[in-house]
This record gives sequence, structure tokens and C-alpha cells, in this order.
Amino acid sequence: MNNYPELTLKLLANRGITTNEDIKKFLSPSYEEDLHDPFLIKGMEKAVVRIFEAIEGNEKIIIYTDYDCDGIPGSVVFYDFFKKINYYNFDIYIPDRHKEGYGLNKEAIKKFSNKKVKLIITVDLGINNVNEVAQAEALGIDVIITDHHLPPKNLPRAYSIINSKQLDDKYPFKELCGAGVAFKVIQGFIQKYKEYFDINNGWEKWLLDMVGIATLSDRVVLRGENRVLAYFGLKVLQKNKRIGLQQLFKKANINSYFASEDDISFTIAPRLNAASRMDHPQKALELLIVNNEIEGKVVSDYLTNINNERKIIVAQIMREINKNIQHREKNELIVVGNPKWRIGVLGLVATRLVEQYQKPIFVWGVEGGEIIKGSCRSDGSVNLVELMRKIPKQILIDYGGHEMAGGFSVVHEKIHFLEDELVKAYNVIKKAENEIINKDIFIDKEMSLKEVIMENYSQIERLAPFGEGNPKPIFMFRDLKIEEIRIFGKNKNHLELLLMDDNKDKIKAISFFSNAESFKIPLEDGKKINLVANFELSRWNGNADLRLRVVDII
Repeated sequence: MNNYPELTLKLLANRGITTNEDIKKFLSPSYEEDLHDPFLIKGMEKAVVRIFEAIEGNEKIIIYTDYDCDGIPGSVVFYDFFKKINYYNFDIYIPDRHKEGYGLNKEAIKKFSNKKVKLIITVDLGINNVNEVAQAEALGIDVIITDHHLPPKNLPRAYSIINSKQLDDKYPFKELCGAGVAFKVIQGFIQKYKEYFDINNGWEKWLLDMVGIATLSDRVVLRGENRVLAYFGLKVLQKNKRIGLQQLFKKANINSYFASEDDISFTIAPRLNAASRMDHPQKALELLIVNNEIEGKVVSDYLTNINNERKIIVAQIMREINKNIQHREKNELIVVGNPKWRIGVLGLVATRLVEQYQKPIFVWGVEGGEIIKGSCRSDGSVNLVELMRKIPKQILIDYGGHEMAGGFSVVHEKIHFLEDELVKAYNVIKKAENEIINKDIFIDKEMSLKEVIMENYSQIERLAPFGEGNPKPIFMFRDLKIEEIRIFGKNKNHLELLLMDDNKDKIKAISFFSNAESFKIPLEDGKKINLVANFELSRWNGNADLRLRVVDII
């Protein structure tokens, strides 16, 4: 332990990592030693044998995947594997978010039956599709469910279910994302049939860029096995062998060699998700599997353009909400909606609102459909699936998701009762837990500006990638004088502060989508403030610039 710098040990201790063994595992993950045996997951043996039989019999296989930035990368894991073993009798099916909705679809299953499909493998969905799985089995189609969402009490009678959250599952890690579960299936298949297909040792590591993108995008806990997958996923992504992603990075002015979790979460994932939110998710799949540079550029440009349209729509909805939400800020949770709101962007709106109000958020819309649909996000104070389970069945038509994010459908005439019922359920859960939620920002360490140096930034980065369960370290800088306030950006919606301490040391601090009135105290030249911030290394236009990212100003 003495070999590690003081700042590193402090940050690790703040995350409960104190023993030599735990420190070594966290700072230096091992692919060979830190990933669990896939056959510890219930149903894995049965699943990989069935996939092998399908391949041997040249059966038609459908990879039925969710339309988000977890499911689509997960489907590419299967796509790359089948291509590797020269198996081509398969298709990837992604349901239309607006016309078919989330999960398995009965009409799609009928079409599969007509096309003589014999096996459906789901990615990031299926655990709640009891009736749809029964229909598939009745039509002679076996279904292997790979999913990570919380299982219901009554499970689908699928051929095999791969989901470590099943109550009797003995797998040591329960928090894999959907693509992570898909990867474990491929890992298990290769482990069992490697010699039969002559697959080189470690080939499956090239799939980790997809698993890394999904793990970082889906807000799963970045500890244990997820940290290993995200860590090595970024390593593979930085090599960037996918032509479509090369074009997307280029379009976003990101050097893939330095790709970080922030680049994935705030630049790559939104563009991939824009496909299903604004058009059809097939476009995102095309980007990830394209092998032609010209086609890659065309799809990359298209995704960037519709993502820009998405930003405009989200901004309009946020303005409307913030104009009318003041009287509800004291509620335990917030439910907002409008029949005109585009359903595909509501998850993004909910995420923004959670960041702004620090409480569970439910956002709904109709957008010309027949039923009300919505998205919800948690601030960590409550498990969303458990919360929705307590809502009377006559109100929620359907719901699903995991602890931090989910979706729901509501009966039209019951929408006005939704918030009251959610608040009742929330209070029941909190009373049972008998806990007080402390939402104060945790400060890792107080620092001076002279400590904002590359040596300390390098220590901080050893803990990356950051995310759920491993938050980016936050520091307090006291008594800083505002030397200059600058508003920048194409839409003049970002804030830059030039700050100076009593020793005349200076630093720039950045806050995106902010201005001088965005904080609890007004900002003006010459004013003394206390800054709560992260370290940040900007590489804009090829220049490395160490600065601070504002978390709060007090």
C-alpha cells in the first residue's frame, strides 16, 4: 500500500477500497482473473448447447434486441461472433420504438414463424414477455432470453433464461448490462466449443468495445465485473477498428486514442440512441457493422443530424417543464407529461430533470399514439421497478427496467392519479427502509489551485472509468476570486470562469449549459466563491488543457 501516492489512497478509501488486494484489482483489472466463469450463470450450459445445435443444423436464428445503446451493441456481439465462425443464417431484429414498443412483439414472432425461424435469442429484453415467449414456443420457435432487467415473479417459459438476477442464480455478480450478458453467452460458447470452431485464445476481447459502450451508457454500477468490462472496453475502443465509429469520432472531433467514459456517455451514446428516438434503430446498427468508409460517413452524418434535432426537441420540453414546475419542487418525486411530447426523447428529459431536482422523475407523452407511454429515472433514493410494482394494476398497463431507469404505460383515464399513487408507494418503501436520504455532495478532498497539476490528474485518472458506483472525484476549492466571466459556444449557453486564489494562482473552470445566473449565488467579477469541481483535461482541437469542471458554486 505504501507504493501508492497519498491522493490515490485517499480517493480509493473514499470508495471503500482499502486492502492491498482490492486496490490492486481496482487499479489493475485482469481480464483472465477478474471475470467469472460464465457457466456459473443459471441456464448457460443449456443455452450454448442449443445455439451449437442451431448452428450445426443450419437453423434460422433471430437476434431480437432492444433499440437502445445497450441492446444494439449487444446484438453486434452476436453479429461479430457469427461472422467469425462463418455462420450466416441469422438476422438481427430491432423493434420500432414507436410502432412496436419495447420487448418481444407478437406480430414479429408470427413473421418469424412464416420464415421458418427455429431460435430467437433476445438481447436486453424478454424477461417480462411471458405471453410472447409462449406464442413463440407454440409456433415451434425456441427462445433463449438474455436480459439484465429485474425478473418478475412469474418467468416466461423460455428454452433458457440467462439473467443473473434470478432468485436462484448463483452467479457472483448481478449487475451486468444487457450487452454484458450477451458477452457472457459468447464467452461461454467459445469456452465450450473453441476447438471445434478453431477460435484463437482471447479473440472475444475484440467484442469488448461494444460491451464497454453499453456498460458505460446504461448506468450500471461500475464495480466488480462491470469495471473490468468497461476498462478493457475502452482499451479496445481506443484502437477503434470499426469504420463507422471511426467516422462518428471524426464527426464529433474526438481523438479515439484518448476516448473516455465521458466521450461515450455524452457524445457516442446519444448519437446511437438518436436512431430509435428520432427514426429507426437500424441506423445505429448499420453504423456499428458497416465495412465501407463512405457508407460509414453517410450514416455518421445522418446520426449526428438527427441527434441535433433531438437536442432541440429536448430543450423545448425542458423549457416548458421548468416554466411550470416550481410549485412541485418540494414533492418526493415529480411526474410531468404532455400528450404532444415525443415519446422517444422522454428518457433524456427525465435524466436532465433528475440532475436538476435530485429526485425520482416520471415523464410521459402520447405523440399521436393510442396509449400514454413514459420514461422514468431515479436519483438513487428508490428502486424504480419496486416502486412501480406497488402501483395499482388498473393504473399501469405495463412497466419495466431496472433500479435506476425504466419505462411505463398508463391507462388514459388514470394518468391524473399516477403521481399520487407513486408518492404513496414511495413513502411506503422509504418508511419500510427507515432511512434518511442525504443528497449533499460528497467532497473527496479540499485542494488549492497549486494542486491542479498533471501529476494529480494522472492519479485521478487511474480510477477511471467513472460512473455509477465509482463517481468522478469531487474537490473543494475555497476563497477563489472571479477574475473573468465568459459565455461561449455556438448558442452562447456555456460558462467559463477565470479564477484566482490568494497566492495569485489561476485556473479556468467550465460549466456547460450554464450562465452567471445558474447557481444559488449570483456570479460577478471580483466576487469570492467556494468552488466544488472535478479535474478535467480538455483535448479540444488537439490541445491538452487542464482545467476544472464546475459541480457547484457556494
